[in-house]
Amino acid sequence: MTNVVQKGAAIAAFLLVWELLPRLGLIDPFLLPPFSGVIRALTRLALSGEIFGHVASSLRRSVAGFSIATAVGIPLGVLMGWFKRFEKVVDPLLQVFRNTSILALFPVFILIFGLGELSKVAIIFWGTVWPTLLNTIAGVKNADPLLIKSARSMGVSQFTLFWRVIIPAALPSILTGIRLSAANAVLILVAAEMLGANSGLGFMIFYNEQAYAIPEMYAGIVSISFLGWLVNWLLVLLERRVTGWKEQVQGA
Repeated sequence: MTNVVQKGAAIAAFLLVWELLPRLGLIDPFLLPPFSGVIRALTRLALSGEIFGHVASSLRRSVAGFSIATAVGIPLGVLMGWFKRFEKVVDPLLQVFRNTSILALFPVFILIFGLGELSKVAIIFWGTVWPTLLNTIAGVKNADPLLIKSARSMGVSQFTLFWRVIIPAALPSILTGIRLSAANAVLILVAAEMLGANSGLGFMIFYNEQAYAIPEMYAGIVSISFLGWLVNWLLVLLERRVTGWKEQVQGA
């Protein structure tokens, strides 16, 4: 309870500073409107229903890219973490891809997939697959060797070894990677929607900035920040539920 109060106090202090800086003239109110003004703009957008359409578009794109990244990253990570020869062959190419800036690849995705939805989903996929992939590899590699030897000594099949030993041992690391990928999906979404989109929170932020509707622009920023927090909170709940056995073992 104390931790929740401390976090709430920190957020309240930040919002109070945000409210006071433009009101006291320390920052130009045009560049940074008071937080209350942003909330009024957000309320107007909500009452008109405009923001809900943008949220729906953003969620559709981010969920699609994130889902594909998870479907690719987890199986590939398991293979690379378990089969060392396969990792040696594939890893150099993946390292080149991973260290290529997503911003530098924007023109490539647009040339290949055009300005439609496919290019935005592809951009989100590319930016979100790496945390899941790398954490899955690390989780599989760090599986307790004693558990693996014990399972093999009992004559379990390779499939049973994977399903009953390797995957549960790697699950906490995999879920951490999924959380990081989800956070990346929200961040990259903004940049993806600023290129050739006509809906979405990223488009709304960019459009209002161009139209000098600064309170509405900040309303979009607040909305996407809240969306990112909500996604992370839901994934933390999922992680605690799925890996509750680990906390019980550590507590014992």
